[in-house]
Amino acid sequence: MLITHDLIATFGVACLIAGCGYEVMALIAVMVWKLRGSGPVTVPATSPAVTLLKPLCGAEERLYENLRSFFLQNYREFQIVFGVRDAADPAIATVERLVKEFPDIPTKLVINAQQHGSNRKVSNLINMLPYARNDVLAIVDSDAHVDETYLEKITAALAQDGVGLVTCTYRSVPAQGLWSRLGAMYINDWYIPSVLLAWLFGHRGFASGQTLCLRRDTLEAIGGLLPIANHLADDYELGERVRQIGLHAVLSDYVTRTEHYEPTLDHLLGHEIRWMRTIRALRPQGFRFLFVSFSLPLALLGALLLLSVPSLGTLSLTLFAMTVTARLSIYAAARWGDERLNLADLWLVPTRDLLLLWVWWRALRTSRVIWRGHEFSVDAEGVMRGLR
Repeated sequence: MLITHDLIATFGVACLIAGCGYEVMALIAVMVWKLRGSGPVTVPATSPAVTLLKPLCGAEERLYENLRSFFLQNYREFQIVFGVRDAADPAIATVERLVKEFPDIPTKLVINAQQHGSNRKVSNLINMLPYARNDVLAIVDSDAHVDETYLEKITAALAQDGVGLVTCTYRSVPAQGLWSRLGAMYINDWYIPSVLLAWLFGHRGFASGQTLCLRRDTLEAIGGLLPIANHLADDYELGERVRQIGLHAVLSDYVTRTEHYEPTLDHLLGHEIRWMRTIRALRPQGFRFLFVSFSLPLALLGALLLLSVPSLGTLSLTLFAMTVTARLSIYAAARWGDERLNLADLWLVPTRDLLLLWVWWRALRTSRVIWRGHEFSVDAEGVMRGLR
């Protein structure tokens, strides 16, 4: 019994140290990223012409506002190419409206249903590429919203020596409703802090579809987009291939903004299981230990285990309090400078972390994902195969 009691106490302390350590380090990473700042961007007269590639599928929330922000760039020369797979896609009406509103911006709408692989977004991009007339390409998700300096900043980063790809982090702004607020917290309070923690320790493997900016000759050197047309994590695969030819993929100071809309719990879980399954495909070994990043449930488990060990009460309370403080600080830091801090959502923090644990468990036990109504199996290499 004494040995069992000691093992429980040891495990409880380990849970508290792991949860507290992760959360404190994640907070440090977020603060370092925010406090490092970015200087003014000087755009030379010879700044390269850019083609923005915007694959579309459906009339998403705030699609008009998001797409319109790209027409307002303070940039010398750029073209926008939109792509859809279906001539009946409702996104077409939004594009046509913007073309009429901004007749001086070179714009092309590509409607092509040809499939080049199981990843429909990449197939859409392959169909769009022949219409891109500039040598710098910026692939950007349809839900991204930017200000007028966006192209200035990402092309300035691409101009640095040895840089082959520029990507961005992003800030998720929830639409109305409980599920949207929980979904935005997944991005702001857990995913982006984990990306910045990896960045703080020197990892440069992050690449996000919110921005993938590269030169045409770089894309040709890695074989184009066709080699990643069956991959779930197409953005990560693109970054990996750029690094394999000896170029750097850098994280820009620029932060895009997205509208996060989750109408139902099932919708929310479907999204997050797919995203978690993507992480599992990229880091299959480390994924099993991802629970360490769910600090509140882990610290709570540790504190409960130590309730029967009065001699460790002070240590338990201190570590648990530090975990809670760091977690709430990340909640506040994620909204620093972007919106009024909504204290009414604080009660969602433990709910969000418990839901993260559930989504991780589901992703650990399944190889299937649902993406825009289509079901796929995902193998150990992150390759998708359609099931229906």
